[in-house]
Amino acid sequence: MSEPIYDARTFWELLERRVADSPDRLMLIDADDRTMTFAEVRDRAERVAAGFAALGVEEGTPVTWVLPTRMETIVASMALSRLGAVQNPIIHIYRDREVGFCIRQTGAEMVLVPGEWGGFDYTAMVERVTADLDAPPAILEAYADLPEGDPATLPPVAPTAEPGDEPICWTYYTSGTTSDPKGVLHTDAGLIAGGVGLARALDMQADDVGSIAFPYAHIGGPDYLVCMLASGFPAVLIEQFDLTTVIEAFRRHGVTLAGGSTVFYTMFLGVQRQQPDEPIIPTLRMLAGGGAPKPPEVYYEVEAEMGVPVAHGYGMTESPMICQGSPRDTPEQLANTEGSPVFGAEVAVVRPDGTECDAGEEGEVVIAGPQLFRGYRDPALDEGAFDDRGRFRSGDLAVMRPDGHLTLTGRVKDIIIRKGENIAAREIEDVLYAHPAVGAVAVIGLPDPERGERVCAVVETADGADVLTFDDMVATCGAAGLMRQKVPEQLVVYEGALPRNATMKILKHELRDELADLSWQ
Repeated sequence: MSEPIYDARTFWELLERRVADSPDRLMLIDADDRTMTFAEVRDRAERVAAGFAALGVEEGTPVTWVLPTRMETIVASMALSRLGAVQNPIIHIYRDREVGFCIRQTGAEMVLVPGEWGGFDYTAMVERVTADLDAPPAILEAYADLPEGDPATLPPVAPTAEPGDEPICWTYYTSGTTSDPKGVLHTDAGLIAGGVGLARALDMQADDVGSIAFPYAHIGGPDYLVCMLASGFPAVLIEQFDLTTVIEAFRRHGVTLAGGSTVFYTMFLGVQRQQPDEPIIPTLRMLAGGGAPKPPEVYYEVEAEMGVPVAHGYGMTESPMICQGSPRDTPEQLANTEGSPVFGAEVAVVRPDGTECDAGEEGEVVIAGPQLFRGYRDPALDEGAFDDRGRFRSGDLAVMRPDGHLTLTGRVKDIIIRKGENIAAREIEDVLYAHPAVGAVAVIGLPDPERGERVCAVVETADGADVLTFDDMVATCGAAGLMRQKVPEQLVVYEGALPRNATMKILKHELRDELADLSWQ
């Protein structure tokens, strides 16, 4: 078996080298059982690149795409990489405000959309948000049909730049809450460094079968693509998530690596509990993901009931990979940490004055390394984002353990200040998740005239469970040894599912807005 490809500098180089090594191995599989080999992806991407070139796309052309997770999306993105276009992927759940802002700020000359998809007209949306521009972008429906041409007409592949001089090829946006999204600038080399870190940590092999059940337009998309190309394994693509269909497809194609984020782990776990004597995905060797906190109890439940480990990781749009759990870690490390820094990443935990914390001392995570972004699209946002050593200030609170593993404890801005005392929401959430009635939980601070903020636990009830009572919540916190002042003063049993984003992370700002005026006495 050939060695993995960890030293490519561009996506097109990585694809070409993978094709040279294993052209006939499968690369892409979808839920309808369509397949493409590495060579077929390369060949079609070249034809599509020629089609894009005939429409005026060339090196440096800004192109926005708002597309679901499917083969054509990956082929179109690789074709744009072949031309050296500057890509701006947008997760398909976003609508007029975010999409319009991204198109305008990037100066997109072309926008790829799926047409009408999932009950929404994306073409009409882009027409609306660009109608007042003097030179609106071309809109191309790129769902099943992609433009094609003769690869012989393509310009030569641009020479690989020297390290540090690579061109910006990607603009990813962080989701805005009360402000505009922030455009994050990446090079091919930076995204590849993140993907290589993930592949090394998870020990991905050519005989694995992976899965992409999350939006490919998320920053995790290129992470996973790099893993596939570097290690030479295929992935099953899930265009629209339906749990029953997903599990059937994963069983049919022998998926060995699945996940995405915490909610995916718990969804699979829920199905496994309905058939405890038979694995729902017999070939599965590991669940992995990130994007949202993972209570330690999730690891132990999955390990006990599904018989596979959960290797959770930590990354963000600005640094696609930071830390990652590994199958080589101990159960205790996998349960209680986000893993150790991935290959090449420089991760430290610092005090407010910038000095490095001692092992076990809480501070802010700062990050450097080849996977780090090159700055924001709006340079004004760079001010304050980096420390005096050029490290990115993540805004995340964590402790670095003596074993070199990182445990996230919350956000700098997710601290509840009750009577002048700082309370970390994450600690309380991990305790409450262990209660069998709790399917998901968010602990937030709500305005309180006496306390400044009061601690409120918002709970999503687990399937088939009785509703959590206030007394049960207090008893659970007490049994876990939480200090009395950290025990939530208010419990809200949320009707339905808690609000989440595209990666299933709970949107606490929406809960705060929704519950701000809620009485509790």
